[in-house]
Amino acid sequence: MSATLRIDTPDGLIDVSRKIRADGLAPGRVRFMADFTHTDGSIWHSDAVFDVGDDGVLDLETALPLSGDWLEAEPMAPVWSLRLVSEPVNPTLSDSLDARHVTLRVKDTTGAVAETTLIQRLLAPGVARQEIRANGLSATLFTPEGAGPHPLVIVLNGSGGGTPEQRAALFAAHGYSGLALAYFNAPGRPDSISATPLEYFQQALDWAVDTLQPKKGFIAVAGHSRGGELALLLGATFPERVSAVIGYVPSAVVHGTLRAGRPDEPRDATAWTWHGQPLRNVWQGNPEADWHAFDHPPQPGAPIRQAPAFVAVLRDTESLAAARIPVERITGPVLLISGTDDGFWPSSDYCEHIVTTLADKQHPWPVEHLRNEHAGHAIGFPFLPTTEIAKVHPVAGVVIDGGGTPLANARANRQSWQRVLAFLSAATATSEAKA
Repeated sequence: MSATLRIDTPDGLIDVSRKIRADGLAPGRVRFMADFTHTDGSIWHSDAVFDVGDDGVLDLETALPLSGDWLEAEPMAPVWSLRLVSEPVNPTLSDSLDARHVTLRVKDTTGAVAETTLIQRLLAPGVARQEIRANGLSATLFTPEGAGPHPLVIVLNGSGGGTPEQRAALFAAHGYSGLALAYFNAPGRPDSISATPLEYFQQALDWAVDTLQPKKGFIAVAGHSRGGELALLLGATFPERVSAVIGYVPSAVVHGTLRAGRPDEPRDATAWTWHGQPLRNVWQGNPEADWHAFDHPPQPGAPIRQAPAFVAVLRDTESLAAARIPVERITGPVLLISGTDDGFWPSSDYCEHIVTTLADKQHPWPVEHLRNEHAGHAIGFPFLPTTEIAKVHPVAGVVIDGGGTPLANARANRQSWQRVLAFLSAATATSEAKA
């Protein structure tokens, strides 16, 4: 019997877990390998060694590796444990919507090799992509197949800026209009986050209501990191427009420009304005502000783990109160997602603060905090490689330790995405149109 390698869903959406099984292998040690070449030219690889019994079967759902890039019985481990072997040739394509083709191979003691390809898609069949440049906006709209109207999810990036097309496309795959809204470092927008007016987002919300006419008037705002801070701000500032808020590793307070401002500005410069006035951030005039951890790695040559600097500024109660996001003004459900080993900033502490505030204010809508133990800052959708714990910040150009482990981050991606979809399903089911 010759060796075979099968995937139950060889071609499907990227967020679909697959079952991977090899049959007909010679008993003894086998090596399982995964290889992926990204559209940006980067090359990735993972492998692990297993012991196969007399039945010749290797089922990744139940088999524990003896050694390798993953040590758990997880069918998608060959994908999330992919290691970067060669840097991108064209980094501008790193957020491409192209389908990902991952080659899977298994080799037994006789040298026999079985191979197959796993295809992961970000664009579902029938999803339409449209660039939006109306009303001064810089965005990309993804619309699901089928007659609308559809509920809308506005997606926001963090301190790297840009246009979060991948996440917006994936929301569209699940029946939502996904608006990837850029606000800096994108076509037609400033290069930095400095003094970004909230009126820009008001324009986006008004345009969405007038042009897209979302189902039942439902508009959720989902942001990551600085985008999570912004999502909470928008929910609190425009409660008549925002129906629900999803904050991935968000902040509970307003921050300065930090690493995303103009080169000539201090880090505590204004990031957000409203009616021409700067929003007070927690760093301004804060006697506890200490930028040492923000600038220096824990050991020479190591990536920067900047979270301790953010913990320090929270000790000053006056600054904390002045910069607090008034989340009690949000008129809808709130989902918060954090990692307890977040190396960027203390997202779990921020989320607990928000939950406590909303409980004290008797917030009448559901509030949930998904606290991912041992996970770091880079929590998103599932079944992407999670091995790059330290990355170069896309604006500042410094290497920052995001925290977590590949396993914890992979599980956080999977669990949080499932929770986000369930949260949106419940929120849209109970939503009422807002005037």
